[in-house]
Amino acid sequence: MTSHATTLPAAAPPLIAKTLEDWRPEDETFWEATGKKIAYRNLLISIPALLCGFAVWGMWGIITVQMLNLGFPFSQAELFTLTAIAGISGATMRIPASFLIRLAGGRNTIFLTTSMLLAPAFGTGIALQHPEWPLWVFQLMALWSGVGGGNFASSMSNISTFFPKRLQGTVLGLNAGLGNFGVTTMQIVVPLVMTLGIFGAVGGEPMTLVKDSGWIFGKIAAGTPTWIQNAGFAWVLSLVPLGALCWWGMNNLKTVSPHTGNPMVAFLKITYLYTLAFVPSIFMLYLYLPAPTGLGLLNMWVAIPLDILSALVVMRLAAFGTMKDNIAKQFEIFKNKHTWSLTALYIVTFGSFIGFAMALPLAITVIFGFQHVPDANGVLTHTLKNPNAPSALTYAWIGPFVGAAARPIGGWISDKWGGAIVTQWICGAMVVASVAVGYVMMLAYHSPSPEEHFLSFMLLFIALFLFSGIGNGSTFRSIGFIFNREQAGPVLGWTSAVGAYGAFIAPVLIGDQMKLGTPEQAMYGFAAFYTVCLFVNWWFYLRRGAEIRNP
Repeated sequence: MTSHATTLPAAAPPLIAKTLEDWRPEDETFWEATGKKIAYRNLLISIPALLCGFAVWGMWGIITVQMLNLGFPFSQAELFTLTAIAGISGATMRIPASFLIRLAGGRNTIFLTTSMLLAPAFGTGIALQHPEWPLWVFQLMALWSGVGGGNFASSMSNISTFFPKRLQGTVLGLNAGLGNFGVTTMQIVVPLVMTLGIFGAVGGEPMTLVKDSGWIFGKIAAGTPTWIQNAGFAWVLSLVPLGALCWWGMNNLKTVSPHTGNPMVAFLKITYLYTLAFVPSIFMLYLYLPAPTGLGLLNMWVAIPLDILSALVVMRLAAFGTMKDNIAKQFEIFKNKHTWSLTALYIVTFGSFIGFAMALPLAITVIFGFQHVPDANGVLTHTLKNPNAPSALTYAWIGPFVGAAARPIGGWISDKWGGAIVTQWICGAMVVASVAVGYVMMLAYHSPSPEEHFLSFMLLFIALFLFSGIGNGSTFRSIGFIFNREQAGPVLGWTSAVGAYGAFIAPVLIGDQMKLGTPEQAMYGFAAFYTVCLFVNWWFYLRRGAEIRNP
């Protein structure tokens, strides 16, 4: 009797390995044969995930304008706090996010932090259907939206580990620049979806515009039905498939993240550290914000360092096990002087970009939406509606669009000529542009027809966004060149965290100066800081005898 052995087919390997054991991007043979395809696949998934993070984080800049147009019962100053809260929350979340890749793995981190965006997106959609709800509800949603801001640090840390040093400027510029299009995408999409009942009965009833609004193609007249809640709901449609794409298409790198544990352990690490980051943010905001939300005890310049220090201390003290050892190892970046010099330079670039993106829509509304005329006593008033006012929702997207588009260009130029020389030119240009913007703001805020100054205002602000975008690419190049692969990720995350406080500083500073009647002083202050950073960049990276010249 003849027996026939049954041969079972070999189990098919997974389409995409979850964790890659071997990763050598500086090895040209490995890179061309294996690494390039994997690295670019991770980059192509990373970009839209980061884009949605920026969109959810930055959406309060547009939402507050529409809340004003719909007659929500909050003052201009209270609405400015919503953009500021989202800003400081996103900045603080970047501090733990800068350490997540080593602790939890790139695939695990990007999947979970992208999925986390569903909560503030959906929650904001619910809250905006209830203008009678107290201010703290909207402030809570703005705080929660900061998760999207934190995602930048983990995204940049992750992508930097996949590519060789010679491509760092270009690739990080692409990830950041195209990811930053989330701000522009949000500023275009949100005004559009608010005009449509795209979610039917599930999306709730529309409200009626009290004041004229707009979108990229012009004004929307008062009396038009508006679904402001769609500003949150719209992102759910992209976040669900994106989460799946992150899970099935991205990788962890064993050489970068050796102790991630299984996915559930990694998720618990991420959730734990993100939860810790909310604690100092809430505490600092309670001390900073005026009554009835907070105590109003702190100046902004005290509140921000306190928030940063508190977040670092909480992370250091509350970490345990291998997490504690990994965080302690990554804290070594603070012993390197270049961490601090590049932090200052990154504030110039990204801090300016995100700060102006957050502040610009409401600044346009307040400066150009009203006639500024003296009363019977000669005191300048700012309450008479300007019938010729440009709509912030029509124009505010242009600046962030230009800035985001310029980031890959800045990285490419810096890979060719060196990062520091590009940064030097950018700092000088931003000094001039900031002073010019301040002067135009002064003219407009003292004019009964401020729209006469709008064109010059927008052109100068677009120039600021352009310079800041190019400078983002140059600072990324310098970080990737100066630091080794193990430290470059945490340094990218840390500098991006501190730079992101611009999203808090700019709305608060411009809003405070508007209340004083001197919005130009905010821009002059920014120009002074840029001047200091001109010297910092020259001293560390351009002067003869510099330790690392033109990185």
